[in-house]
Amino acid sequence: MTVQGKPRKAAAAAWIGSALEYYDFFIYGTAAALVFSKIFFPESSPATGTLLALATFGVGYLARPVGAFVLGHVGDRFGRKKVLVITLVMMGVSTFLVGCLPTYDEIGVLAPILLVLLRLLQGFSVSGEQAGANSMTLEHAPEGRRAFYTSFTLNGTQAGQIIATAVFLPIAALPEEQLLSWGWRVPFWLSIVVAVVGLVIRRTLEETPAFEQEVAGNTVAKLPLAVLFRDHWKDVLRVVVAAVIASVSTIFTVHALSYAVNTVGLERGPMLWVGVLANVAAVITIPLWGMLSDRVGRKPVFIGGSLGCAVLMFAYLWSISTGSYALIFVLGIAMFGVVHSATSAVWPSFYGEMFTTKVRLSGMAVGTQFGFAIAGFAPTVATALAGTGKESWFGVSVIVAVLCLVNVAAVATGRETYRVPTEQLGLKRAEPLKV
Repeated sequence: MTVQGKPRKAAAAAWIGSALEYYDFFIYGTAAALVFSKIFFPESSPATGTLLALATFGVGYLARPVGAFVLGHVGDRFGRKKVLVITLVMMGVSTFLVGCLPTYDEIGVLAPILLVLLRLLQGFSVSGEQAGANSMTLEHAPEGRRAFYTSFTLNGTQAGQIIATAVFLPIAALPEEQLLSWGWRVPFWLSIVVAVVGLVIRRTLEETPAFEQEVAGNTVAKLPLAVLFRDHWKDVLRVVVAAVIASVSTIFTVHALSYAVNTVGLERGPMLWVGVLANVAAVITIPLWGMLSDRVGRKPVFIGGSLGCAVLMFAYLWSISTGSYALIFVLGIAMFGVVHSATSAVWPSFYGEMFTTKVRLSGMAVGTQFGFAIAGFAPTVATALAGTGKESWFGVSVIVAVLCLVNVAAVATGRETYRVPTEQLGLKRAEPLKV
């Protein structure tokens, strides 16, 4: 394979793998919003059942920091490729088993306990997915195009959400009895296909030149986490704080869907289509934002996207409260498909460029997964604080806006890295390229 072809293959493999991986992860979120309160928590009131179902979605994020430490060590010690294979297999198996679970009516309280355990396995596996894929594409990318190539990792996650939501469209249209008895299981069972296809793709990946140089020079860190927290603890903390921007995604994907269907009384089908079309727009806009970031810098694009989300979340959730499908579609696509995509396009390169090759995967995994853990509970916390009434949209929007501003502060005080040569990334005395 030519040198030119390697970055493209790495980006394509990251895109495909992330799409397959996040299909698994987000079908759980859709099921949690629409079904799980009725089949795993039927003894609770509707409001409490919804809260408990959303909490099981958030539980997966608790396992992410643990997985980040383990898989981060594996990736920086033994290679990026090993992590990408491990995460895919673990996610596929745990997701398939969710579809096999008996319900509360069949085995009682053991049903939600098993659901939570499998959700923890999902969270553990996904903790190394994006960090591994980002490291793979960043270290293969040519100078001046790192944001463009790494943006395909997040582009793949959006595609995974499209597939997950699209699979649920015909399922959600089933009569209630069929949906609750067998229909919700089908998307989870399909994950076995996801695992097999993804494994074939990822086994063909080549290790990155940067990691191979570490191996050849016998400079691979034996304890990457020790090096990470000794030399890069400030960068890890910055990534943790900046990564709370993922709350926009979890609120849009899980809370807004639950609010629209369970509180406002809107139809499941149209609301699922909002997610599909917003993610289609994101697939188109993410690489464009990445290209812009390679020209003007990481910080302007990232900060602009975060501020835009803070404003547009008010408009989107308000549109749901009005029941106007036209407004919901326009504002949902604008907020998530266009503006939020600016943050999705930039963070893979912005976070990865903070760290040296020795600790890049660990740094991204640990930093993002602690931040994502906060984001994972955003739907639960927002529902608990703002309530479940029709007017709760405003309180939820305020919470999201605060989290966006926290992200802006973290990004604004970070280093601009878009002109730093790849071999100097993470070094305190890095010399930006002159243009």
